Amino acid sequence: MKALQIRQYGGKDVLELNQNVPQPVAGNEQVLIEVHAASLNPVDWKIRAGYLKEMAPLTLPATLGGDVSGIVTAVGASASHLKVGDRVYGYASRVSGGSGSFAEFVAAKISTVAPAPQKGTFVEAAALPLVGASALQAIEQHIKLQRGQKILIHGGAGGIGSMAIQVAKSIGAYVATTASEEERAYVQELGADEVIDYKKEAFEAKLKNFDAVFDTIGGDTMEKSFKVLRKGGTLVSMVGQPNPELAQKAGVTAIGQLTHITTEALKRLAHLVDSGTIKIRVDKVCPLEKATEAFQLVEEGHARGKVVLEIK
Repeated sequence: MKALQIRQYGGKDVLELNQNVPQPVAGNEQVLIEVHAASLNPVDWKIRAGYLKEMAPLTLPATLGGDVSGIVTAVGASASHLKVGDRVYGYASRVSGGSGSFAEFVAAKISTVAPAPQKGTFVEAAALPLVGASALQAIEQHIKLQRGQKILIHGGAGGIGSMAIQVAKSIGAYVATTASEEERAYVQELGADEVIDYKKEAFEAKLKNFDAVFDTIGGDTMEKSFKVLRKGGTLVSMVGQPNPELAQKAGVTAIGQLTHITTEALKRLAHLVDSGTIKIRVDKVCPLEKATEAFQLVEEGHARGKVVLEIK
């Protein structure tokens, strides 16, 4: 089968589209999926570059990719809730117990796969797992956001931010977000009540007494976010562990999130899509042969929405 692999860590030049990679086999608690589409996330280029090799080393050569959608073609003995022919989506990266989704077939742990949303295409389904699960975990599990509360979501036009705005609005929260002026109309369309142009405005000067901050940017943005929160508020960051001393001084809870993609989260996301509560934004669809171009878009931050590889 065809698969996008690396033999060593490095830049985009280490990407290889190999034509004769052995097809994976579904293990006891896995399903084999014929891949229709797979989307890119920033973590994919970070894995390729070797930034995670201490935490999660790969056996090289390795097939890249996590987010996936397709059709189940084989089921392991303990993979009970799915059957051959099911239309599914989920997460199958090498670092999460899968065989890598940038390939014609992928083996995925049953616990990271679920029936795909009934509405929409395979391309749209493949764009959802990591960004959607990240938004749900932060807002529903860590922050426990309630109707009428105020939340600041950084990077509202990004993959995770755009999901988070929609989830927060579905709960009935007041949502402020940081975005560029070019993305103002888009984040307002998603439901943002207040948009702060991060290039011209200081969010920490404009916003006070917020119940929560969800940070997808990091660095100075994370540190300044403590000024926005009320005492007892919550900050969740997707980009590292927040400063515990600043959190203690501000009297808030600060959490560095590692996203866990589960069947339960994927089922909840599918329900939100099918009910029309959240919409998926796909910016660019590429064939597997143009994966280098897709990586460049994601790595340089030029994508306005998800970048998806259409494989079948």
